Amino acid sequence: MQIVLSPRAAKQLNRMNEPLKGRIKSAISMLPQGDIVKLEARQGFRLRVGGFRVLFGVHDNTIVITDILPRGQAYKGR
Repeated sequence: MQIVLSPRAAKQLNRMNEPLKGRIKSAISMLPQGDIVKLEARQGFRLRVGGFRVLFGVHDNTIVITDILPRGQAYKGR
Protein backbone atom coordinates (compact mmCIF):
# COMPACT_ATOMS: atom_id res chain seq x y z
CA MET A 1 0.00 0.00 0.00
CA GLN A 2 1.40 3.39 -1.01
CA ILE A 3 1.28 6.41 1.33
CA VAL A 4 1.03 9.92 -0.14
CA LEU A 5 1.14 13.26 1.71
CA SER A 6 -0.95 16.12 0.36
CA PRO A 7 0.94 19.43 -0.03
CA ARG A 8 -0.93 20.81 2.99
CA ALA A 9 -0.01 17.79 5.17
CA ALA A 10 3.64 18.00 4.07
CA LYS A 11 3.73 21.68 5.04
CA GLN A 12 2.15 20.95 8.42
CA LEU A 13 4.67 18.16 9.07
CA ASN A 14 7.66 20.33 8.10
CA ARG A 15 6.64 23.01 10.62
CA MET A 16 6.88 20.61 13.59
CA ASN A 17 9.89 20.17 15.84
CA GLU A 18 12.19 17.22 15.16
CA PRO A 19 11.12 14.84 18.00
CA LEU A 20 7.42 15.25 17.14
CA LYS A 21 8.11 14.98 13.41
CA GLY A 22 9.94 11.70 14.04
CA ARG A 23 7.05 10.26 16.09
CA ILE A 24 4.52 11.17 13.41
CA LYS A 25 6.66 9.83 10.55
CA SER A 26 7.12 6.57 12.46
CA ALA A 27 3.36 6.25 13.03
CA ILE A 28 2.64 7.04 9.36
CA SER A 29 5.13 4.43 8.16
CA MET A 30 3.24 1.77 10.16
CA LEU A 31 -0.15 2.54 8.53
CA PRO A 32 -2.66 0.81 8.35
CA GLN A 33 -1.82 -0.22 11.93
CA GLY A 34 -2.26 1.99 14.98
CA ASP A 35 -5.06 3.82 16.76
CA ILE A 36 -7.26 4.33 13.69
CA VAL A 37 -10.92 5.33 13.80
CA LYS A 38 -13.36 5.99 10.95
CA LEU A 39 -14.59 9.58 11.08
CA GLU A 40 -18.31 10.09 11.62
CA ALA A 41 -18.82 13.71 10.53
CA ARG A 42 -17.01 13.33 7.21
CA GLN A 43 -15.32 10.77 5.02
CA GLY A 44 -11.97 9.32 5.98
CA PHE A 45 -10.07 8.08 8.97
CA ARG A 46 -7.86 9.45 11.71
CA LEU A 47 -4.67 8.15 13.27
CA ARG A 48 -3.97 9.32 16.82
CA VAL A 49 -0.34 10.20 17.59
CA GLY A 50 -0.29 11.65 21.10
CA GLY A 51 -2.00 15.05 20.98
CA PHE A 52 -1.99 15.12 17.17
CA ARG A 53 -4.32 13.62 14.58
CA VAL A 54 -3.31 12.40 11.14
CA LEU A 55 -6.39 12.60 8.89
CA PHE A 56 -6.38 10.40 5.80
CA GLY A 57 -8.47 8.64 3.21
CA VAL A 58 -7.99 5.43 1.26
CA HIS A 59 -8.34 5.59 -2.54
CA ASP A 60 -7.74 2.42 -4.59
CA ASN A 61 -4.54 1.06 -3.03
CA THR A 62 -3.22 4.42 -1.78
CA ILE A 63 -3.43 6.13 1.61
CA VAL A 64 -3.72 9.89 1.09
CA ILE A 65 -2.86 11.95 4.19
CA THR A 66 -4.77 15.23 4.05
CA ASP A 67 -3.99 16.90 7.41
CA ILE A 68 -1.72 16.58 10.45
CA LEU A 69 -3.18 18.77 13.19
CA PRO A 70 -3.37 19.17 16.98
CA ARG A 71 -6.39 17.38 18.45
CA GLY A 72 -8.30 20.59 19.16
CA GLN A 73 -8.07 21.80 15.56
CA ALA A 74 -8.39 18.49 13.72
CA TYR A 75 -12.17 18.37 13.50
CA LYS A 76 -13.11 22.06 13.21
CA GLY A 77 -14.72 22.88 9.87
CA ARG A 78 -12.26 21.16 7.55
